[in-house]
Amino acid sequence: MKIKICGITTVEDGLTAVSLSTDMLGFNFYPPSKRYITPSACAALIAEMEAQGARAAWVGVFVNSPVDEIRAIMEQCGLHLAQLHGDEPSSMLAELGAAAFRAIRPSSPSEAEAQIAALPHRPPPAFLIDAYRPDEYGGSGTVGDWKLAKTIAARTPILLAGGLTAENVATAVAQVHPWGVDVASGVESAPGIKDAAKMKAFIEAAREAGR
Repeated sequence: MKIKICGITTVEDGLTAVSLSTDMLGFNFYPPSKRYITPSACAALIAEMEAQGARAAWVGVFVNSPVDEIRAIMEQCGLHLAQLHGDEPSSMLAELGAAAFRAIRPSSPSEAEAQIAALPHRPPPAFLIDAYRPDEYGGSGTVGDWKLAKTIAARTPILLAGGLTAENVATAVAQVHPWGVDVASGVESAPGIKDAAKMKAFIEAAREAGR
């Protein structure tokens, strides 16, 4: 079971997450987001964490950014993966290759099927499945459609997102059987500020369920 803590904005939160054995940390480069971080701040944050021995997969979260901009930020910050969380065309994933994966927010099984069919045989995580909110690009705390996510997870490795907390992640994992889980608001004391106790409880519940 892989665990991704998304929306990291401080060195302290990042180091705490890594110390709790988080596999992936997400950094949000979408300016309207409450968890937005500038590329220069992210680069400094990651450099400081690595100087203190922190190791995890660093993931940039992008919403409708051009390929050249994504590549530049990934290089500047030393990111390992790019999470495309907007309305990017499938061709963008082909350009970025295995370093990128797509977040989808399907409103129906047929929409999910169409999006997955357009991007077959992706390396894990093949997709991030988030809750459907027509007016928001994730981070809303809305619980997703686990039944729909289960059908996708049976076919391809997914990160499950959408309203996950320490209280519901075990149930979500038991129902969906995802490759991994992704959380932002569910482990926060305020938008962009993580809560160490909530992160610990979430990670422990997800790990136990994943066994």
